[in-house]
Amino acid sequence: MIEKLRTIFQVPELRRRIFFTLALFVVYRLGEHMPTPGVNAAALAGAFRSQANTLFGLYDMFVGGAFSRATVFALGIMPYISASIILQLLGAVVPYFEKLRKEGEEGQKKITQWTRYGTVMISIVQSYAYSIFLVNLGASQGLSVVPHPGFAFYFSTIITQTAGTILVMWLGEKITEYGIGNGISLIIFVNILGGLPNRLMQAVDSVRAGSLGVVQIAVILAIMVSTHIPLRVNTAGVIPIIFASSIMILPTTVAGFVPPDHPLASLAQWFNPFGWLYNILYGIIIVFFTYFYTAVVLNPNDLAENMRKYGGFIPGIRPGRHTAQYIDKVLSRITLPGAFFLAAVAVLPDIIIGLFKVRAVGFGGTSVLIVVGVALDTLQQVESHLLMRHYEGFVKRGRIRGRSRM
Repeated sequence: MIEKLRTIFQVPELRRRIFFTLALFVVYRLGEHMPTPGVNAAALAGAFRSQANTLFGLYDMFVGGAFSRATVFALGIMPYISASIILQLLGAVVPYFEKLRKEGEEGQKKITQWTRYGTVMISIVQSYAYSIFLVNLGASQGLSVVPHPGFAFYFSTIITQTAGTILVMWLGEKITEYGIGNGISLIIFVNILGGLPNRLMQAVDSVRAGSLGVVQIAVILAIMVSTHIPLRVNTAGVIPIIFASSIMILPTTVAGFVPPDHPLASLAQWFNPFGWLYNILYGIIIVFFTYFYTAVVLNPNDLAENMRKYGGFIPGIRPGRHTAQYIDKVLSRITLPGAFFLAAVAVLPDIIIGLFKVRAVGFGGTSVLIVVGVALDTLQQVESHLLMRHYEGFVKRGRIRGRSRM
């Protein structure tokens, strides 16, 4: 292993990309510890404990704990992901965006620009909701998270959080362009791993308290290890997981706009990450995005049209519409087991962990699937750089297939 690592750093371009990626990770982690002005950190820490195992806690996992500390990166990369989902959905139903998607590199540049605009708009809305959430947080406990609420606090929070999200988006794009791996996915990857020590300590405390036994730990570990399997049978990779998680976190934005005694404030409690309602909806959305993303990447109509242009055909199937229908039927049959398998492995660990009362959102199938998928995709890119220079890569039995594409 040491020899292989030495081989990696003998490739100048690969070495430069790795150091560039690590340098931007350092910048990102520093931003995760810069506090938002006007927030009482001690009161915030005490008030957020009651939210740790709700949707707010799940959101906090995706942003590396920045949400619970109210730092300038509290929103993280999630607004960008939400904007990406909206643009991809528009690309399937709005002719203008569908046309852009077919224009190649130039069209993709315009879509990327629209995604940036959408990210800013979503960030403004979510940062305003977040400021209201901070003002209301801890009120029932007699804690003053924001000692001096008012227009100045709301305005400064919107500016700070929106600017922070723009910077995170820029870091992710630069990692993709000049670093190694997919920058957006790697930021989520780093955030999940960054909170791992705290979640391990929570598990240790549960063992010491007697609420978690050896058998339960063995079952949880077995479930976590098995979560890498669907990545090998599902062509959409971890994208459905990331998109579905982003959709399921939307109730936190709604809950942030209302005071604690409002009926909508209980949305975060209804959508408990370990509850049945959350996991049923989560599984359905994963299946939907698995089909949707597969259709975006492998559009049957485009494939049939390209085959017709270059003289290709499927034996026994007429070119054109019939070929597209045949490809669509085959893709549906192939995607179905992978979609259900991916949803099951993402959902079942959370349900079982909830039954065992191990209230640590980072140990669920979602986090493990994302970590494994992003790691495999990054290793694939490292492998590609090595193979281009006739070096032996990490995997001796063939190249690792990429797992995520944003």
